[in-house]
Amino acid sequence: MAKVLIIGAGGVGGVVVHKCAQVPEVFSEITLASRTLSRCEKIRDEVRELQGREIQIRQIDADDVAATVALLKELKPDLLINVALPYQDLPLMDACLEAGVDYLDTANYEPPDEARFEYKWQWAYQERYESAGLMALLGSGFDPGVTNVFCAYAQKHLFDEIHTIDILDCNAGDHGHPFATNFNPEINIREITQRGRYWEQGEWKETDPLSEVMEFDFPEVGPRKAYLLYHEELESLVQNIRGLKRIRFWMTFGEAYLTHLRVLENVGMTSIEPVDYDGHPVVPIKLLKKLLPDPASLGANYKGKTSIGCLIEGIKDGEKKRVFIYNVCDHAETYREVRAQAVSYTTGVPAVVGAMMMLTGAWRGKGVFNIEQLDPDPFLEKLGEMGLPWHVKVC
Repeated sequence: MAKVLIIGAGGVGGVVVHKCAQVPEVFSEITLASRTLSRCEKIRDEVRELQGREIQIRQIDADDVAATVALLKELKPDLLINVALPYQDLPLMDACLEAGVDYLDTANYEPPDEARFEYKWQWAYQERYESAGLMALLGSGFDPGVTNVFCAYAQKHLFDEIHTIDILDCNAGDHGHPFATNFNPEINIREITQRGRYWEQGEWKETDPLSEVMEFDFPEVGPRKAYLLYHEELESLVQNIRGLKRIRFWMTFGEAYLTHLRVLENVGMTSIEPVDYDGHPVVPIKLLKKLLPDPASLGANYKGKTSIGCLIEGIKDGEKKRVFIYNVCDHAETYREVRAQAVSYTTGVPAVVGAMMMLTGAWRGKGVFNIEQLDPDPFLEKLGEMGLPWHVKVC
């Protein structure tokens, strides 16, 4: 039995609290903290209603290392689960180091003033965490996260050699809004509008944003156009999947979404550079974030499914082999269970499973780990039990 501190009370944070509450034999005490206390109060009340558990709530500024250290020393949790903004990864890792608490997140650090997703800042903590006898688990969401574990499972059980990986992410749901993002608008739009990147034959190659398209027949969804993006799991998988010749990431978007995005980009609303408005600096994308629907509010009317997986090709017993390892998740079902849409659910559940791996001792180590460096079997066994069943389809 363990104590956890969860920082971040958005859509994913709500899922994490609900799912932790469902496993009292592991998560004996749960504290949720956020800059906005009212968000914590809402989640606390929903957890009480749906799960019959009581949680503690606290107010915290995750950028304030000293305040976070004080909270950690007061609560003495066994693990901090970071589902705040990626900008806050480093302050929270610093706080965990000072307070002597293990750390877990779902997305890698991104500087606030630059649309740049890289692990180098967090990998730089390796020696400090190792020396402190602490464990930091990076990217325990879905992608990154489950997709990394799918690749590790394929390497361990399904292939002698893996040659190519295509990570394919489809959200075929409909939330009824003309334009909305399924997670933090600032992060989501920055991710999509940056240049595409993929790794092939030992080097990184770049593409213009959304310029590479492929059609894929997604299980339980059907054929959809998917666009090549850069996604952070590629950076670690290149290092940890042996013999890899190419790896790419693809995501689907509807035409209406892309039209809105192009217009917003053309008029400068997706920019992260401040502009002067009557003597006040305003960051356009931060203003846009205020105008768009809160991702945590989308669940009530969301219909349809997500279908996400890894298309992997390689060699087994001297023969060519091709498989798709995937999960399908239903927006309406996740809302009934935890008051959240499926994009939040597919990120939050793996965070809880990763936490369970650390707290039960199934995964232990000193230092900073990407999720595919650890044994995929206990994680995938628990993932299905926790609401995200997975499948292997031979193509």
